[in-house]
Amino acid sequence: MISQIQKFTDSSYFTNALKITIAAVTPVLLFTFIGDFQIGFTIALGAFLTYPSDIPSSLKDKIRGIFVTLLIISGANLLVNITYPYPWIFYPFLAISIFFLALLSVYGKRGTVVSFSALLSVSLAFAHLGTGREMFLHAGLLLVGGLFYLAVSLIFNYVKPYRYLELQIVECIKLTAKYLKLRGDLWVPTADKKAIIEKQLHLQVELNDIHENIRQVLNSDYSGTSNQNRKLLIVFISLVEILELALSTSFDHNKLHQKFDKHPEVLLTYQTLAYNLASNLKKLSKSVKNKNNYIPKTNLIRDLNALELAITHYSNILEKKDASEGVFMLTTMMQYAEKQVEKIKIVQRAFASKLNSYEFNGRDKDLEKFLTPQYYLWSTLFENLSFSSTLFRHSLRLTVTILLGFIISKVLAFHNEYWVLLTIVVIMRPGYGLTKSRSFDRIFGTIVGGLIAFGILFFIHNNIIISALTILSILLGFSFTQTNYKISATFVTMYIVFVYGLLTPNVEEVIQYRIIDTLVGSSLAFLANHFLWPSWEFLNIPIYLKNSIQANQNYLKEISILYNKKSEVSTSYRLARKNAFIEIGNLMSSFLRMAQEPKSKQKQLPQVYKLAVLNHTLLSSSASLGTYIQSHTTTSASKAFNVVVNAVAKNLNNAMTLLNEKSIDESEKTDKADLEIRFTELKNIRVRELKEGIPMDEEAFQLKLQEAQLVIEQLIWLVNLSENIVKTTKVLMKPQPQTEINPLKTFFASNNPEALS
Repeated sequence: MISQIQKFTDSSYFTNALKITIAAVTPVLLFTFIGDFQIGFTIALGAFLTYPSDIPSSLKDKIRGIFVTLLIISGANLLVNITYPYPWIFYPFLAISIFFLALLSVYGKRGTVVSFSALLSVSLAFAHLGTGREMFLHAGLLLVGGLFYLAVSLIFNYVKPYRYLELQIVECIKLTAKYLKLRGDLWVPTADKKAIIEKQLHLQVELNDIHENIRQVLNSDYSGTSNQNRKLLIVFISLVEILELALSTSFDHNKLHQKFDKHPEVLLTYQTLAYNLASNLKKLSKSVKNKNNYIPKTNLIRDLNALELAITHYSNILEKKDASEGVFMLTTMMQYAEKQVEKIKIVQRAFASKLNSYEFNGRDKDLEKFLTPQYYLWSTLFENLSFSSTLFRHSLRLTVTILLGFIISKVLAFHNEYWVLLTIVVIMRPGYGLTKSRSFDRIFGTIVGGLIAFGILFFIHNNIIISALTILSILLGFSFTQTNYKISATFVTMYIVFVYGLLTPNVEEVIQYRIIDTLVGSSLAFLANHFLWPSWEFLNIPIYLKNSIQANQNYLKEISILYNKKSEVSTSYRLARKNAFIEIGNLMSSFLRMAQEPKSKQKQLPQVYKLAVLNHTLLSSSASLGTYIQSHTTTSASKAFNVVVNAVAKNLNNAMTLLNEKSIDESEKTDKADLEIRFTELKNIRVRELKEGIPMDEEAFQLKLQEAQLVIEQLIWLVNLSENIVKTTKVLMKPQPQTEINPLKTFFASNNPEALS
């Protein structure tokens, strides 16, 4: 129990919650003590509204982002107060401001959080409408609250400048270990391969997010001078390479299990090694997080020796000719494992402070190229002023819903209309699935949190105890925001009840209004996402598929260049690898969003999933080929090799053409007979090169021949995968029969938003 609490309090989520709790509670306590609670509360509100913009980034970007946010939130609040007395100005201003503030999401992650804070500020402006000097004072206090939060955040940053990065690295190590464990699961003959691959795809989504967070912070202002930062950079690069090596064990597992059916102990020995690789990484992540000395859980060198002995035993009990293919497969697997052990030891030495400065040389070169660039250009905003933009439709939908919620609140004389608006802003997301889940979580949290808080207030009347529970509720509420929204909503509701319990005698009546407001806001958000120009995921799937296929094609191109030029691994190669990982994660995220939508909108879901798996397998096969080329002394790439690679690239081009709703030229289809000739040619070239090269005995010659065969088999596998991608894409893009039309959806043009443009 104590270890679980310690684990929770040491997380980055708890640290962030602690920052906002300190920034919000301090001014309230201070100004309450001197007799002006309202000023303290307004400053705390400014801190609350600024907090979302404190996202992973360099220190310079963090300060800029928070400054822009606090200027926008105080400015938006002031303008609402200025225009409110003039309805003919106020309503057009409210509609336009909500729309363009929502559209700030086009500027990526930072734009999204700034947009969220600004919309919260507009909603909360109706809780305190002032005139004259009062409204300027209120906006100024919001600004002060934002500046105070910035100061608290910077103090945390300077006290523990690397803790956030270390925790992100720890999470990356843990997820990488989990990925290695899943790869090890594939070696069980009875393994559910479909379920394992699905878990790998889910994990890739998480790894993409954590990798991007780490890159953002590694590119900080002190990255060039800090020894600690550069060590963490080496750890991160090693983890990415471990992930690529894990992907590189791309074998036909059915074929392997059949081949070693009578010798299962060989595969079990390798599986033990794979599991221990994952186990060591997992133990390392715990040691780093708890700041303990790392003691290896298992001896990886001993596991490698055991695998080598198992290979030798397998070779001895079979004739060399019969065993040669299996021996080479196992030897290749062992070589990949040796490299993973080597990378894991680099990570271990980094945290044991045993890395020398020469090991840093060149490792942080061109790091900024690996960051996702963010350009805050006006043209980006203008390009999204179209119904073809998902974020444009979301902004329009949000604007209509908020205006509708505001009008309903006025007509029905709700106690506080701002709570309806606040609920809509907090719940409503571009995707249907997330909005739906947050609606239910918010309602659940409001009801449960209200019941718990009322129960506590019924028995406890001591203001000091209630104040302590208020602070605890806000701390826990923000701690769970990113991990469990249902729990977060529960604690936030408890916090609100406790605050009203301290301030008003009729807390029950006030909370009843809050529950009604929450139900109305949640219902409006849910219905709007279903009927007002919804962004169904099947409309976006072709884009994610094209991006993933294009990224795989670029990665394969870089592998071909590496094979042809025999050069060092270039920055462009690593960039192509990074983009391929990211795009397969994005594709899987899109699939998951689609799976949360109504059944009628899950168009061609099996084909989408199949294409995600095919793209992931293609990435794995490409990584296998790329890793092999890096780790072996290969001969010059022949014309036949390039012809085969070009055939794969051509198939991928055809798939992208189909996704663009264009037809492909079947007359230019790759000749299968020609490819067979090319594969034979590749093998003959390799045989000739081996015979003309360094003299070797027959056994060594056969092993080298098997080495050549591995490259050829990977190429055959790549061709087959690319052809399957084309076939599945054809099925995906095949016109579907029209379903019955819903008149209400037709009215709102939900399935054809372009019709309104």
